[in-house]
Amino acid sequence: MNDETCQSGPWRGWRAATEAALYGPDGFYLRPEGPAGHFRTSVHASPLFAGAVARLLAQVAEELGTDEVALVDVGAGRGELLTGVLAAVPAGLRVRAYAVERAARPEGLDPRISWGASVPSGARGLLFANEWLDNVPVDVAEADESGAPRYVEVAPDGTERLGPPVAGADAEWLARWWPLREPGERAEIGRPRDEAWARAAGCLAAGLAVAVDYAHVREARPPFGTLTGFRAGREVEPVPDGSCDITSHVALDACAAAVATGPGPGSSPGPGSVELVSQREALRRLGVGGERPALDLARSDPAGYVRALAAAGEAAELTARGGLGDFTWLLQRVPGEGYCPA
Repeated sequence: MNDETCQSGPWRGWRAATEAALYGPDGFYLRPEGPAGHFRTSVHASPLFAGAVARLLAQVAEELGTDEVALVDVGAGRGELLTGVLAAVPAGLRVRAYAVERAARPEGLDPRISWGASVPSGARGLLFANEWLDNVPVDVAEADESGAPRYVEVAPDGTERLGPPVAGADAEWLARWWPLREPGERAEIGRPRDEAWARAAGCLAAGLAVAVDYAHVREARPPFGTLTGFRAGREVEPVPDGSCDITSHVALDACAAAVATGPGPGSSPGPGSVELVSQREALRRLGVGGERPALDLARSDPAGYVRALAAAGEAAELTARGGLGDFTWLLQRVPGEGYCPA
């Protein structure tokens, strides 16, 4: 195998290869079936998730002192979350719904939903990005035999090799957020995600920006990275040929620091504050706990008991340890005129 090509095509960094595989002509995310055809997100698991987002939206509207509020869904898939939220918002709350997605607008989508490829500027309300940042393409670095970080290059068939040394802004990002200490250690260079999140959150005039993803923080980075693929509901080797999703967990602490609105992760809620919490905790705050209904209800209202039991099962899936409950929510308040968080 020579230095320029393998038997299946040219070598590229993982960022360029992923961009082409996911969003190029016939890319994985532009297919008609959308993400729901290949993996189950919290949105698809239960309408309880959209109901929780609707309650969060209502809280933001109250804090803004308005009965008309924006909901911007970044990485909107085929509009499933927005459709669910519009069905669940309380009476009297007017919602300006924006879907941000590279794929074409689905047929039959609620006409109240605006569809576009970029985040609208100047919105006041809630920006919600569920499993978006993990699909913002990033390069992969690996420490060579001397411990120096080098870019990992990949061929269309998934074969890898070490490329040139990591330099410039990428090297600075690694040194700050994911230092590689031993030969063979790997990292996903999250700088493009930081920049994407800063641009998205910066489009809000006032309100709350939320990113939900599998994530890690600097004190607990996985030593060999998290790059993987998904196809038809199963985890597979990441091959950048358009046949599968290519994803990796997100350094959400670095994303949070890219938006200059507060003192940093772990602060208490308030104007300009930042929080990193598990999905279990975030949904618990929004009334999704997974507790089984009391048995007395089975005697007094059997049908109600069955409905409550089904809802408890769905809530348990959304909050399960080792599953959807292990997602991390980044909640980042964007101060603005008239925004008074509780």
